Amino acid sequence: MNPLRLLLLVGLVAGALRAAPLLETSTVFPVKLGGIARYRIPGVVVTPKGTVLAYSEARRNNSSDWGEIEIHLRRSLDGGRTWQAPQHIAHRGPRLEGNPHKKTGGEHEQTVNNPVAIVDRTTGAIEFLYCLNYARCFAMRSTDDGVTWTKPAEITATFEPFRRHYDWKVIATGPGHGIQLASGRLVVPVWIAFGKVGDHGPSAAATIFSDDHGQTWQAGDLAVPNAGEFNSPNETMLAELSDGRVMLVSRNVAKANRKLVTIGPDGATRWEKSFFHDQLLEPRCMASLVAYPSQPGTLLFSNPHTLPATPGGKSARENLSIKLSRDNGQTWPVNRTLDAGPSAYSDLVVLADGTVVCLYEKGSDIDAARFNLAWLTGAP
Repeated sequence: MNPLRLLLLVGLVAGALRAAPLLETSTVFPVKLGGIARYRIPGVVVTPKGTVLAYSEARRNNSSDWGEIEIHLRRSLDGGRTWQAPQHIAHRGPRLEGNPHKKTGGEHEQTVNNPVAIVDRTTGAIEFLYCLNYARCFAMRSTDDGVTWTKPAEITATFEPFRRHYDWKVIATGPGHGIQLASGRLVVPVWIAFGKVGDHGPSAAATIFSDDHGQTWQAGDLAVPNAGEFNSPNETMLAELSDGRVMLVSRNVAKANRKLVTIGPDGATRWEKSFFHDQLLEPRCMASLVAYPSQPGTLLFSNPHTLPATPGGKSARENLSIKLSRDNGQTWPVNRTLDAGPSAYSDLVVLADGTVVCLYEKGSDIDAARFNLAWLTGAP
């Protein structure tokens, strides 16, 4: 065959394969793996070298938000198809023990919570933030695609400016992932709670940011206050829009049962007033948001697509669905069920070839689903 015709045929076949619907899954953190009672709170990023990093809270003794909890990570070198053995990556500093919700034995527990990775495309490093006992925040870094990590540095002081608004007792990053803006700024969503010690509400949402590649972190303006009908905004995800603005989407317990959306020009300041988005349901569960880089204005969103029976209530965490917007999140015309069964927290990442990986809580496990836009927008 003529070499040019052969190249053309190979290109056509490759194009057809790329356009074919793709959906495949793997279990990343099964229940009881390594003696862990339950893995929860997934996060996922892809490094500049293409390594997929999946991480979560390893809740050693039970599934409670408080207890003996570590952060574990697994690496994938083939786009999320297979996974290397888990690593215990945090916390590696001095222990900080004490569970305010447990009268006996809690003084011997260390809760490491809310892991967030941020990929720095400029340096190639992975910045990694997490909290300790919902009271202190630490940062560390990997320069070898998540194989090794630096000694954690405490950055709790970053949250002090938020006391202008609320005398917080609890701090938390993410969960999920942070982002790097086109300007180079690193941005991480956070929430603070200002009830009793250890209580997760009432709460408000904001961001912290770094303009020096993670060397230092600063508090942004308060983004989503606990005010009026905006009841306890907390776990927040974010994405940079095609015009450079940053969108936040926040979990809350308001009667509207819809996600709160907030937009600002730089990921840190001058946030517009939040509003409830009618198409983004709120089952009182963390969701995820990610921009699709090769198609400006395209966003993906994952969340259990369910509603409670009563306003402001909590619905079943099931029917994890993927939504698509092509107008920077103004409308979400595409909605497809990824998992109709019990499914809860999730996080999204887009690989260099356009494949999407959704790391999500499936029943008692954490699974990774790989799919493409042809599956998302095709016939059920």
